[in-house]
Amino acid sequence: MTESELTFLVQRAIKALSTNFNSGDYADAVAEAKRETGFSLPTSNTFQILWLIQRTKRALLFVLLTENTESFKVKQISLHQKFENLSKLVEYMDKAFAQIQKEEPHEFAQVSATQLFGHKVDAGFSYEEETGRDTTYFDDQLVTISPIDSD
Repeated sequence: MTESELTFLVQRAIKALSTNFNSGDYADAVAEAKRETGFSLPTSNTFQILWLIQRTKRALLFVLLTENTESFKVKQISLHQKFENLSKLVEYMDKAFAQIQKEEPHEFAQVSATQLFGHKVDAGFSYEEETGRDTTYFDDQLVTISPIDSD
């Protein structure tokens, strides 16, 4: 999938809302989705395509949400409902994205070893900071395992 194909799919997905955006808005939303996910285009990975579409839609909805905050008027109940609905939709999309990052951390680019495996065991080499002297084989040396309770 290329950036233009992604834009086309997102336009079809948001239907009538697509008239609120110009080509620059779509380019910005795609760029934001790529930054959030760590994915790049073009891609043929279906997991990446799914989440690039979702995060692009979320970015566009957030733009629409921020535009509507300025024009809020108490007497126009329909605008208030629109604002609430968009807020709930953005919140739902953020929760879904956070959940998939927990469930499938290996699919995202910026994954640490502790996210995948839970713990990292250091090699156990130790040096005095002041002198650089090797203290690896001293009796009081322990191998560092992180994260620890204080992390």
